[in-house]
Amino acid sequence: MEGISIWSNLGLVYALLGAAVAVFLAGAGSAIGVGIAGQAAAGVVTEDPSKFGQVLVMQLLPGTQGLYGLLIGFITLSKVGIIGGGAAQLDPQTGLLILAACLPIGIVGLISGKYQGMTSAASIGIIAKRPDQFGKAMLFPAMVETYAILALLISFLAVSGVQV
Repeated sequence: MEGISIWSNLGLVYALLGAAVAVFLAGAGSAIGVGIAGQAAAGVVTEDPSKFGQVLVMQLLPGTQGLYGLLIGFITLSKVGIIGGGAAQLDPQTGLLILAACLPIGIVGLISGKYQGMTSAASIGIIAKRPDQFGKAMLFPAMVETYAILALLISFLAVSGVQV
């Protein structure tokens, strides 16, 4: 492709990097968290298969960060025209603004996904001994979720606020 280079599309490259950071980091956090919780869940189900449904819910909780990152990735790709139209001509400053707007959900998603997985694993321990305390056990990982939702909100507002 003659005439097309990274340097002439640097703003778009930065914006795409932002979408990638949101998806990759938040997705990695979810993968780590779901893996941690899944290890605990497998141990409980080995001892008592009737608790499968309860521990599965706990295992799934850290998966939301990946969904939030994916949402910001889609919004970003749509905003710059990769999805639903021709790619926008972005100056490097605008591309960097979009990259910066994607960082909150990427970074917070990575960290909160891991720690929500650890908290879910601890809550799975509660379910193992006291299945009647499922509602209380669910509150602990839900508290970690709060910060992922805040990061999703700020990334959404920031990406939406960048003029393209």
